[in-house]
Amino acid sequence: MARLDGKMLRVVSDLSLVAEQGQITALLGANGAGKTTTLECAQGLQKRTDGTISLLGEDPDTADAGLRARVGVMLQDGGLPPSARPLPLLRHIAGMYRNPAPLDALVDRLGIASFSRTTVRRLSGGQKQRLALAAALVGNPEVLFLDEPSAGLDPQSRQIVFDLIAELRTSGMGIILTTHLMDDAQRLADYVYIIDAGRNVAEGTVADLLRHEPHAGDDTRQRTLHFDGPPGLNLASVLSPGLTVTEARAGSYEITGLLTAHDLASLTSWWAAQGIMPASMRLEARSLEDVFLDISGRNLR
Repeated sequence: MARLDGKMLRVVSDLSLVAEQGQITALLGANGAGKTTTLECAQGLQKRTDGTISLLGEDPDTADAGLRARVGVMLQDGGLPPSARPLPLLRHIAGMYRNPAPLDALVDRLGIASFSRTTVRRLSGGQKQRLALAAALVGNPEVLFLDEPSAGLDPQSRQIVFDLIAELRTSGMGIILTTHLMDDAQRLADYVYIIDAGRNVAEGTVADLLRHEPHAGDDTRQRTLHFDGPPGLNLASVLSPGLTVTEARAGSYEITGLLTAHDLASLTSWWAAQGIMPASMRLEARSLEDVFLDISGRNLR
């Protein structure tokens, strides 16, 4: 439940999830699905009105500072003081813990020294994200909560952050994250919960969810073939019935459906007969984004 204009609004209900140590657990959902509220309740930052939560064996609503010292939190909005500078801020946070992480190594790993003289309010979105991650890790936590950790990151920073998260998982840390970026979840997560209207509507490993069948008769052969060639090709007589061919832009084709080896052989033979050598070609299986849209719907919320 949450308070809105003086009224109580049920935001999360009928939600059940488990996150294990040494794993990355991802919560996926549209805006307003209840992801951030769930994390805030699990962290003890927001009071729940019902249900039970166990974080490292304790109720976060009633736990003391000992539990909070074992948990790292990276909030969606950062929560960093705007007038602070990165290094003094991190030193201040580290001083609150009995066994902080080596600060110099963390600063170096996340490239914070390059903007250490800039106040938080003047940092770019990606710099704030890296600083917020460092602040969440400086206490050397056993469990790490990450709310949209890759928001605003450039490709280089994103790779650094992803590598660090993967190493933390390998070290045995339990990591719970939310993201709108399905590629991130597909790449990082060991286990995924899809949340809709405050309840979990699907769960499983990424492999489990990719086997999800949205309609009767669908199977795991659903594929999309992308290739670039001459514009205006007529492929209707080359491929099996039921396959969908679109030319997204001139000369850029997508073939979607139950593609078989026979379809690929027919297509390549036709290319050879027509003297066509595609400039590029790739074959994709169903993605986690496809599964998410099948389950949560494709309408705006």
